[in-house]
Order: sequence, then structure tokens, then C-alpha cells
Amino acid sequence: MKKIYWVIVLIIVLGLLFFLGGKKNKLEAPAPYEYVEDGAPISNAQPVLGEEGEGVKEAIVVLDGEVAVKEFTITAKNFSFTPATIAVKKGDRIKITFKNTQGFHDFVIDEFGKAAKQAQAPAEEVLEFTADKTGSFEYYCSVGTHRAMGMKGLLVVSE
Repeated sequence: MKKIYWVIVLIIVLGLLFFLGGKKNKLEAPAPYEYVEDGAPISNAQPVLGEEGEGVKEAIVVLDGEVAVKEFTITAKNFSFTPATIAVKKGDRIKITFKNTQGFHDFVIDEFGKAAKQAQAPAEEVLEFTADKTGSFEYYCSVGTHRAMGMKGLLVVSE
């Protein structure tokens, strides 16, 4: 009976060590901002893995303690955008680098009057605008039936 007790205790201890040991390798989500001594926010945006390991990165450019531009890279491939959703606040200045990595595509966001030219991959274009209205706004590829095939995403602008 004592042997069974010690075997069970040993299994529990080994399980705990295995479980707790695995926690060291996990990444924690970054905080949106870190603050330096003078109180000015600085960016600590980290790359985020998109579909099939493609990198997605958001950068926040800071000038004199104020957020000047929020930068996003949106990657197009047959038939999707990565990331599929981006979120900003009303009044933010937005810079989107549209990268077409596969096929013939464009990028359109009607509510802000912005569109990248239709182009064969590889192609890249930068669009800038101010998010001056709140809501959820669809961005999409206007080539043929690409939008209906799911080549769309969402820009969410909050107060």
C-alpha cells in the first residue's frame, strides 16, 4: 500500500514539474504602451503571426509624446487579407502598407475614399488617412469576384 502511495505522489510531482516547466516558454501578450520617465508613450508593438506564419506588424510612431501615426501592413494573397481586422481610435492617423504577395489584387476602403491600384504581385502601395468617423468599415479587393470569395477585412474605429 505504501508503494502505491509513493508512486502516486511521484507521478503528481513529475506532472507538476512538467506543467510548470512548460510555462517558461510561453509568450505573454504585450501591453499596448510602455511609458518612459517623462510620461511619453513609446511603442512596444510586437510582430504577430498571421495565417500560415506570415508576419503582421503594427507600429505606433510617437513624436513629442503624442501618437502621430498608427502603421499597419496588410498582406494580400489568393483570396484573403492578413490581418483580417485592424482596430484604431477615432482621430488616429493611419498608414497602411498594402503588400500584394500573390495574384492580381487591390485594396479598397470606401468610407475613407482610399484605394490601392490593381496590380500583379509582387506589389506594394502606401495609403494614409485620418480615422475621422467611428464604426466598422469593410476593406476589400475589388477585382472580379474576389470580395465575394472572402477577400475582405474590417477596420474598427472606436471612440
